[in-house]
Amino acid sequence: MLTFHQAKMALYATFLTNYYGYKSIGVTNSMDRKKIREEYATTILKKLNIQIKVINAHKIPKNGQYLLASNHRSVIDPLIVEMALMESELFGLWIAKKELYNSFFFGLFVRNTGTVLLDRDKSQMGDFFKDIKTHVKNGDSIFIFPEGTRNKGSEELGEFKEGSKIIAIKNRLDILPIHIKNDANDILMASLQDEKKLRVIEIEVGDIISYRDKSLSLEDAYKKQFNIK
Repeated sequence: MLTFHQAKMALYATFLTNYYGYKSIGVTNSMDRKKIREEYATTILKKLNIQIKVINAHKIPKNGQYLLASNHRSVIDPLIVEMALMESELFGLWIAKKELYNSFFFGLFVRNTGTVLLDRDKSQMGDFFKDIKTHVKNGDSIFIFPEGTRNKGSEELGEFKEGSKIIAIKNRLDILPIHIKNDANDILMASLQDEKKLRVIEIEVGDIISYRDKSLSLEDAYKKQFNIK
């Protein structure tokens, strides 16, 4: 059962998410969308008293197009990534599941701030890959959680889905690996209990992986970058 403080935070987060969702309606310029996402991330994380520390920030390209690949343990992971990219002009469309599009909490924000819908109920994925190609042609990057869903297990990293590397190859996108080093979900839960204590989440940036590199699978290359067993 939620405490009064947790319920208050949940209501505030719902209001804020929908506020920025409405604010994004009709916004199509990538840099304007990026500013809205960064403002949203900054506001939420400040309220939670969570700071983001970026390791190897110099490895983040100032511009260009990439397939950004990150591990995934919490609902605030996209916010963490957005904060890490604030000094860069990189903007990417997040791959978002249909459940998020239909969510009362996230739906409006997800639909209007730059995403590509992944509908796993469809037997054919042609439209999905076509949408991605259109956005890449327009100059945007693609942001993805290769594990496909939040990792709630004890392993540091879940199994990567094959679609991530396919996206990179089909669109000739080199891969920018990002690793959120802390269990952001544990930190989020602790912050919801007591936001007076400052908490820090570390995010590490790896070296660019060429989409042409066939020596390792994306999962193995990612693990090698961040010394994950």
